[in-house]
Amino acid sequence: MKKRKIGMALSLVLAAGTLLGACGKSNDNTNDTAKDGGKKEKAFTVAMVTDVGGVDDKSFNQSAWQGLQDYGKENGLTKGKEGFDYLQSTSDADYSTNLNTLARQGFNLVFGIGFLMHNAVDEIAKQQPKNNFAIIDDEVKEPNVASVLFKEQEAAFLAGVAAALQTKTNKIGFIGGMKIPVIERFEAGFLAGVKAAKPEAKVDVQYSGAFDKAELGQTIASKMYSSGDDVVFHAAGATGNGLFKEASDLKKKDPSKEIWAIGVDQDQSFMGPDVVLTSAMKRVDLAVKDIATKAKEGNFPGGQTTVYGLHEDGVGLAPINSKASNKAAIEKAVKDWTDKIKSGAVKVPGTLKELKTFKAK
Repeated sequence: MKKRKIGMALSLVLAAGTLLGACGKSNDNTNDTAKDGGKKEKAFTVAMVTDVGGVDDKSFNQSAWQGLQDYGKENGLTKGKEGFDYLQSTSDADYSTNLNTLARQGFNLVFGIGFLMHNAVDEIAKQQPKNNFAIIDDEVKEPNVASVLFKEQEAAFLAGVAAALQTKTNKIGFIGGMKIPVIERFEAGFLAGVKAAKPEAKVDVQYSGAFDKAELGQTIASKMYSSGDDVVFHAAGATGNGLFKEASDLKKKDPSKEIWAIGVDQDQSFMGPDVVLTSAMKRVDLAVKDIATKAKEGNFPGGQTTVYGLHEDGVGLAPINSKASNKAAIEKAVKDWTDKIKSGAVKVPGTLKELKTFKAK
């Protein structure tokens, strides 16, 4: 009997020792997991709201979305609530709702893409003071909003130089979207570039009043080409897609016809390899990725305005079409003017008022 009790006690001791050992191993594993970063750090998530042009406008919104995708790829994220995403606006009534939706979904940073989103970003930023927002192409004076502007006039100036050196008729066209400051910067810079390279050239300026009406862009382009304009530049978002269609259609009807189109925001050569001379690039993708990265690293520029120009590689000119007869001369002139602008020797006008007193050096 005594032996049986002793044996049972021994078994209990051994069992307890096994349990303690197991617990010890479990704790060790937990500590190692913690040491090895087993507890996954919550991803810094980012989203954006498009303006009415849509995410596939081949221009502004698409470039912004590319920037978010680049940020996501660099940080191992996927599309969705745990990574990066977008909501598309079909009218300006959607702006506030979409911004609010993304903020409530828990995204760490929400971008409003475009000048037209000023009021919506201002409104939702005040309602959601603990959330961070960013706006492209305008300034919102709230501590939880990062504002992003570009020196569009510098890229447009180089486009104007290219247009002036390529035109044979000395008649050039400019199609604007809406009459807002950002488009005025494009117009002023383009007119200054034409003036600097060929003062005798004339520029026909017309506004469509919309950023999402390709058919309207085509109608305006048709009138410009038929009146003798042989190079037409657009700063009109998806409306400008009509310019490329018109230029391509005319070129197909008469391959010997020398007409050119100049794109905007991103390299739009894919819109017409035979007719796109170049594009005034605005690196919205770079800016979006840059602001998102700064925010992730704890350097969110809330309440500040960040400006991207030629000096920051935030704007520039896409390669000149290899079929352009004056390609070499254009490239040389563009390089010379780029150097002058970057050095500060030339200040490109950003308004029509500044254009009046602009003198090419």
